[in-house]
Amino acid sequence: MTDAEHPTPTPLLVLDVVGLTPQLLKHMPNLRALAGTGSQAPLSTVLPAVTCAAQSTFLTGTMPGEHGIVGNGWYFRELGDVLLWRQHNGLVGGDKLWDAARRAHPGYTVANICWWYAMGADTDFIVTPRPVYYADGRKEPDCYTRPPELHDELTGELGTFPLFHFWGPGADLVSSQWIIDATRHIMATRHPDLTLCYLPHLDYDLQRYGPDDPRSHQAATDLDAAVAPLLADAQREGRTVVALSEYGITRVSRTVDINRALRRAGLLEVHTQDGMEYLDAMASRAFAVADHQIAHIYVRRPEDLEATRQALADLPGVEQLLDDEGKKAHGLDHPRAGELVAIAEPDAWFTYYYWLDDSRAPDFAQLVEIHRKPGYDPVELFMDPQDPYVKVKAATAIARKKLGMRYRLAVVPLDPSPIRGSHGRLPAHDDEGPLIICSTPQAVTGRVAATEVKSLLLHLAGLH
Repeated sequence: MTDAEHPTPTPLLVLDVVGLTPQLLKHMPNLRALAGTGSQAPLSTVLPAVTCAAQSTFLTGTMPGEHGIVGNGWYFRELGDVLLWRQHNGLVGGDKLWDAARRAHPGYTVANICWWYAMGADTDFIVTPRPVYYADGRKEPDCYTRPPELHDELTGELGTFPLFHFWGPGADLVSSQWIIDATRHIMATRHPDLTLCYLPHLDYDLQRYGPDDPRSHQAATDLDAAVAPLLADAQREGRTVVALSEYGITRVSRTVDINRALRRAGLLEVHTQDGMEYLDAMASRAFAVADHQIAHIYVRRPEDLEATRQALADLPGVEQLLDDEGKKAHGLDHPRAGELVAIAEPDAWFTYYYWLDDSRAPDFAQLVEIHRKPGYDPVELFMDPQDPYVKVKAATAIARKKLGMRYRLAVVPLDPSPIRGSHGRLPAHDDEGPLIICSTPQAVTGRVAATEVKSLLLHLAGLH
């Protein structure tokens, strides 16, 4: 085909600003100015309103019931194991944004900087968090890149990917700053047609302190200042900028121990090793995979569905239980979903806890262990305030790590009460829900559905 048949696409920069809402935009002058000279609209998210499900909908234009990402993790029935935060793009079904773009413009290039399910994706440039898991059990910060030489190029210029600033008690602006700098470097040296950039900073203090706390407002201002040079780069390069969010974080004040309720009802089973209790998913009649304000409840046999409903019917903090019809109505009807899906009340969120006595908790409960816990644990954002030696323990563990020795950073509290923000439900109001901003005037003029983001980006690129 001739160049006339394949005109040069308009380059795009797509920023996933986690947790961005109209309320927080007031504290972000650079993004607010982008919206003022461009356009802004409410963004209707998906259920569950969590990172992996929302991003997969943005990139495929389909609901979780079709692309299969029913949360940040789920029960892999074929493995008998709960797995969260997998990274292989092969888990995401459907036609991806870059597939559609390349059909319209062969040779279309894409950079994915820290959007989820990056590994194995058919994109030209990839940067994604990936620790080094040493044979002796040590875990060290690092990232995965494609092409491989990009790894040493980025770490040589920016330092090692700051994993312990990306999640855990030390999570802060340092990780988003590294991602911003990596994005600027790739745009300047590789010039991809589409650049996807994930900025997690607002996720941290909004969950720690709630969306209305001054510390959260300051986090928004700090991130906005950090992203300003990237916005300037995009303007110089003639890139159209889209900034969007997956969800809004709302204030919460109570927890729902859904697995403890199922255990007390005789439906959830554990097995014991070295005095510690571990969820026995394969033997349990029913258990829940907690994911912020959503919980997938896996019921092994149909005859136990009613007993499971009864065990949860009067559990404080549960707003509704979706059955097959409810899941279908919300576009969540996929074999990976639980037989039931619980939605928390607006001021509540689900813990993954299944033990009834803290002295029987598994040792990973007090660690930052996103891959071993059978559910999401936002308490990993805190150090245990009840432990007077917690900082000494942390310093000792870090010293052992620097010496190349095995270490246990057991600093996470078993008390979930400090958490003040959560998400996962569909928002009650636009002010506390996600939004989309575009540097192009009139590009977004009314509400945009998450399923429409893919086609919108293709249109902005001149490919649709």
